[in-house]
Amino acid sequence: MNARYADRMQNIDAYLSGQALYGDDFDASQVARWHADEREGYAALGAADRGRYKYAYHAWNRRHAFRHLPPGKFGNALGFGAAYGDEFQPLASRIEAITIVDPSAAFRQDTVCGIPARYIAPASDGRLELADGSFDLITAIGVLHHIPNVSFVVRELARTLAPGGHLIIREPIVSMGDWRKPRPHLTRHERGIPLGILQSIVRGTGLDLVRTTLCGFAPVQKAFALFRDDPYNSPLAAWTDALACRLVSWNLHYHARTLFQKLRPTSAFLVARKP
Repeated sequence: MNARYADRMQNIDAYLSGQALYGDDFDASQVARWHADEREGYAALGAADRGRYKYAYHAWNRRHAFRHLPPGKFGNALGFGAAYGDEFQPLASRIEAITIVDPSAAFRQDTVCGIPARYIAPASDGRLELADGSFDLITAIGVLHHIPNVSFVVRELARTLAPGGHLIIREPIVSMGDWRKPRPHLTRHERGIPLGILQSIVRGTGLDLVRTTLCGFAPVQKAFALFRDDPYNSPLAAWTDALACRLVSWNLHYHARTLFQKLRPTSAFLVARKP
């Protein structure tokens, strides 16, 4: 264990309190090791089995993000960590071409939602080999918490966004447990991003943060899961969840230590626009 890593572990309270984001200040070698560990993490959890994989967040995306986009076409769209690109299905008639950045080879295909698609892998440091201002719409839905250097990657996304284009982010804003220990159904390194830090990162790129909404109230998810295995594909579940999260927004804790503290929103959508 090197001295810098030891210092981080000694100061774990700063990370668990949500005052700092673990991994965001890693050096190049630490970032590369993290990315190597996570490269096939999502695929290994079962997403690589296309026959059994089902996208489960369409109603969530519509309620918190897509319905707030301007009308008209998005010539080029980028899905950062978008796997099969299923998140674009509700917008398919408005998109001409899709690029997906994903480190796993398990998801690659020639078309996404009937739209011509290309897949590229990010560099080990998160750098994107893409031209400035290339995309009218970028989605980063449930992926940033898998990477260490979130600030750097969001700057890359902002760089590749065209003026007037929109960036949609959805991330867990809670710790997801103690990431120093193995956790069931989670990859090795993933951890949530504290909401204030995530908002600050987006604003720091020069983007206008148009909208932030809270989502992911566990009791609502569990209640609707009694009737269907994809509750956030249900508009009613998405609406109920949004209402519940507004009511408990005052109880937002990054790392919950009591049952009561767990009665909180666990995720957030951010919609940003490039001036």
